This record gives sequence, structure tokens and C-alpha cells, in this order.
Amino acid sequence: MAIKKPTIIIFDMDGTAVRHINPRLLHVLEILDNLSYKTSKFFSWVFLQGAKGPMIPIWHKKRKQPRLLVHRAIHKIRRKPVEQIVEPCPGLFSLLELLEQYKIPLALVSNGLGKGYGHEILETFDLKKHFPVTVFREDIVLSKPNPEPILSAVKNLNLELKPDDTIWYIGDRRKDIIAALAANKVLPCRVQPVAFGLHAAVAMVEKNISPDYIYMSFHEMYDVLKPLFDKDPPPLKCLEKGA
Repeated sequence: MAIKKPTIIIFDMDGTAVRHINPRLLHVLEILDNLSYKTSKFFSWVFLQGAKGPMIPIWHKKRKQPRLLVHRAIHKIRRKPVEQIVEPCPGLFSLLELLEQYKIPLALVSNGLGKGYGHEILETFDLKKHFPVTVFREDIVLSKPNPEPILSAVKNLNLELKPDDTIWYIGDRRKDIIAALAANKVLPCRVQPVAFGLHAAVAMVEKNISPDYIYMSFHEMYDVLKPLFDKDPPPLKCLEKGA
């Protein structure tokens, strides 16, 4: 299967754009995040069932944003500066420079909080200039594996999607693959899940998605994408008058 060149790329943050210096910490955070998702899903189901009768709590009707108790607890426990917790994944900046050279719209999404964590990462590692659009947990109601973070990022990019567009969503977890497949059912163009690492790769195999979209490093991804882009080089910049 030939790789479909992306016209838009959205990155997951934890485990993808940046990696945890202590992998065990990332594992614990993922467990807590999954627990938070399953708990919220359960209570949503309970309240929806209750919608058939009169016993729907008033606070549930009015609440528009999640309380994020688990996420806030995680970040209260964490006291270290972000540079002591995470670092950009090797090869990330070379890949971003390549994508920007070919004017590929970029966005970053995360199930984690932006305040006190995600925005600090962007500032500390000078990633903000590369990702004009970011979506964090407080920006959405439903987190991955729900497609809302991806759909929100696409909306905020303010692009007119065409049927021949291809959105790559790069993530390192099973929930990233599931979210991309769900977004593909909603958007008018193709949303291609791209696995970064072993955890997401297993989900790709389960879903019978081409192994051509499985990568273990950004160096590998760069080597695959560069020839695809080189076939359609960016337009030359106009020479200044008098040059």
C-alpha cells in the first residue's frame, strides 16, 4: 500500500512530541487518564439512563466543562519543572522544519492539562512557534479516545478541508488510533492514524491498518516523508527587486 502524503499533521503530546525522562511516570499518568475516561464514561451512561425518568441531577444539566479532578490532582502532585520530567523526542525538530518548509499545517493535542503543564512544555522547549493550534484537556469536554480533540484542532486550524486532503494524526497509544479512526468517520477527508512506538503499533495491527504507518522514531518518519515531499517541491521565493 502506497503511503498517502499528508496535507495536515496533528501530533499527540505526551509520548509523541515529548517523551518522559522517567517512562514509569508516563505509564502511571496513562493509567490515571484511562481511569478518568472510563469513570466519566460510566457516569455519563448512568445520567443518560436517568434521562428517561425524572431523577437527573440539576448540576449535571448545567455543567458544560469537566471538573478534571484527576488531572488537577496529578499536576498538584508533580512539583518538578517540566524540563526535569520530559524532553522533546529525538528528531522532532528536524521533522517540524521539514513540514514547515512544505507549509504543512500543524497542531498539537493532549489529554493533559494545558495550564501548569502543556503550556509550560511549549514555552520551555520553544514549541509554541511550531504549533499555532493546541488543544488541551480544559479546552474540550471529551478526551481521547473520543475524536473531539482532533476535531477541535482541525476546526481551530480554520482550513477548508477538501476530499483529497489527508490528515495524519500521530500518537503513541491505542486511544490515539481509536480517536483518529473515529474522526475519519466525521470529517470530509481522510484521517490517517499514524503509530509512534509499540503501544500504538499493536492497535494498528488489531485494526488491520497498513504497517507503512507505523514508526519507531521521527528520524524514520523524516526519511519516509522527505522523498514524498521532494516530488512536489515548494514554490521558489520571489527575488527581491534589485537582487
